[in-house]
Amino acid sequence: MNTLVKILILSLISISAIFLGVQVSTADENVNYSNEYFDINNNVNTVIEIDFIPSGTMVASWYGPDFHGKQTANTEIYNQLAYTAAHKSLPFGTMLRVTNPRNGKQVIVRINDRGPYIEGRDIDLSKGAAMALGMIEKGVIRVKIEKLIPRTTTS
Repeated sequence: MNTLVKILILSLISISAIFLGVQVSTADENVNYSNEYFDINNNVNTVIEIDFIPSGTMVASWYGPDFHGKQTANTEIYNQLAYTAAHKSLPFGTMLRVTNPRNGKQVIVRINDRGPYIEGRDIDLSKGAAMALGMIEKGVIRVKIEKLIPRTTTS
């Protein structure tokens, strides 16, 4: 994963954590994470705010152990503990806030794979995302989906 994508993801997660009231810490507290990143044209972009666009509900399942360490549809190596998801048609890199309506737990995932391939299921969450939502034992639940749209300025 290139540096630009990593910085963008860290920025989105950090900003989202502020909105969700989640404390974010790093292993190295001396690292300065900025909400600025360079786009492919070398413009400096600053993430100002994130909009959460309601996208309805989906039937979610999770996948993990059998796929851990294997290549995903977008050629990344699957990490079952990362907050990622598989969807049949959403573009790779799409960021979603997924909410378990039964307990209110939320997680932000990034689409990096295709699936699920079982009828009646709309999204496959990584094991890490499923654990954060408290849905491991249940296996399949209906979740609320919101698409993250960063608002940026270009300098």
